[in-house]
Amino acid sequence: MSEKKKKKNLGNYSINLLRIMETNKTNQPVIMAMHQPNYIPWLGYFHKMANCDIFVYLDAVQFPRGRSFAARNRIKTANGVTYLTIPLQHPSGNEGKATYLEMKFADEKWKTKHLRTIQMNYKRAPYFQEIYSIYEQCLMNYHDFVELNIGLIEAFGNYLGITSQRKRLSQILKNFGQKSQLIVDICQAVGANIYLSGTGGGREYNDENLLQANGIELRYDTFTHPTYPQLWGDFEPNLSILDVLFNCGPRTREFIKH
Repeated sequence: MSEKKKKKNLGNYSINLLRIMETNKTNQPVIMAMHQPNYIPWLGYFHKMANCDIFVYLDAVQFPRGRSFAARNRIKTANGVTYLTIPLQHPSGNEGKATYLEMKFADEKWKTKHLRTIQMNYKRAPYFQEIYSIYEQCLMNYHDFVELNIGLIEAFGNYLGITSQRKRLSQILKNFGQKSQLIVDICQAVGANIYLSGTGGGREYNDENLLQANGIELRYDTFTHPTYPQLWGDFEPNLSILDVLFNCGPRTREFIKH
């Protein structure tokens, strides 16, 4: 992808910090949500993104050890649920402590495998061609782990009509704390006074007393996973966003409304 095109894409989700901070001076609610830039994340990720004013990609935090959804996600196949996994290479000498930004593809052969697997198992889905073309274009255009993940999230977020303003942690803060202090640092940087948290593992980071002491209200994103028509047998929740998009297309927008 050309540098000109990348800058244009970046502009599509950059935050106008001055406007947001000016809004906050009038004591209007400004909601911030954040999450790591994971690979083709589940529907709940987009629900949280759609129900905040500012969404921050945590691209500069440490890449998780062990199993996570950072570089993989689940799809449904004729043989049941399976994972699509990106093989990654840790930076030499920094194994186990690298940030998302430092992670690189081990190779790019996986792209052909992922495309083939998706084509084999979703080609009969009602919105296959429309969604597949978006996915394929992103895989072909991006050759960096974080750029690809954010590019995919943005492409599908735009398809879903999500209008929250987006920014990367690496672009708004050079130094930041951990856990709840990170929330405080980001809210202060972007002028937000409400933090919208997920209801999963993120709860352990939420020190409500610290947030309140800094004028930040804590809210939780209450997302109920919908049931929708799927291929290959009984309904399976919590799959990659690809599954619901292939099967429901534009109707998916109804699922992410507050």
